[in-house]
Amino acid sequence: MSNPTSEFDPKAFRRALGNFATGITVITATTPDGQQAGVTANSFNSVSLDPPLILWSIGKNSGSCAVFEKASHFAVNILAADQMDVSNHFARPSDDKFADVDYSKGFGDAPLLPDTAACFQCESYETLDGGDHWILVGKVVAFEDTGRAPLVYHQGSYSVVMPHSRFPSNKEKEEDSATTERLKNRLSDNLYYLMQQAVRAYQADYAPLQLSTGLRTSEARMLIVLQETPSLTHAGLRREVNMPEVEVDNAAEILQRKGLIQFADDGYSITAAGQEQADTLWALSRQEQEKMFADFSSEEIATFKKVLLSLLNKE
Repeated sequence: MSNPTSEFDPKAFRRALGNFATGITVITATTPDGQQAGVTANSFNSVSLDPPLILWSIGKNSGSCAVFEKASHFAVNILAADQMDVSNHFARPSDDKFADVDYSKGFGDAPLLPDTAACFQCESYETLDGGDHWILVGKVVAFEDTGRAPLVYHQGSYSVVMPHSRFPSNKEKEEDSATTERLKNRLSDNLYYLMQQAVRAYQADYAPLQLSTGLRTSEARMLIVLQETPSLTHAGLRREVNMPEVEVDNAAEILQRKGLIQFADDGYSITAAGQEQADTLWALSRQEQEKMFADFSSEEIATFKKVLLSLLNKE
């Protein structure tokens, strides 16, 4: 390591710590007499599987310390990629941070925020002295995993998670080559198989891009459909997105809560915020398409499109 720093300039120390990427959480709690607290924190970490323990830390000068000291439980709300506003809201001082916030109540009445990447409900387990912070250890009594991409903090800025573009090892290449050779004779001329494999390869790159917006596939699909069609009834929306009714209802509820779509006069329509989000999804889609088809001529792409459209129009 070159030029190590041993003098602890607080600002330089904070910058160095910022090289460790973390998720962002909002920790919430309620005292027995109804006082609530919600703080944005990136100090969350796992401790133990048996018993299931986690920890986070709060500055000793925080006005929320008293609430967490008295509360029997607290909740760790791991924010999703599109919840930067939620992070900023709970990071700012406020007399009542929950005045205009949608939430439900968990164990110990700890506020549970909607549409997060995950949520851990914890029983207060132990408080440790950690310099200018208190380290709060919690025993997990319930949790929820929604599968949403998380919001990340790195070098002082918000970031999103993307898969690592690592190169396969020589052993993996040999195994892949052997598998391909075994299947070559039977499957190389099977167009259905090739189409399936091509879609899987395409999705492997595109799906993480789409998830990085904080929307699940069902929500993204619904938003794009509503951008193209000004208003759709519930039945019409279900038909266009081709999803089970329960999935349509769940996605519509989440998109309405996010302010991306609205329901009025028995029809769903997209909002201005939804239009902006849909444009982002289309931009990501175009970016991926241009990358995947960069080595093909316009004539080859036109032929490929013609074949696909012909297959779609077959009865």
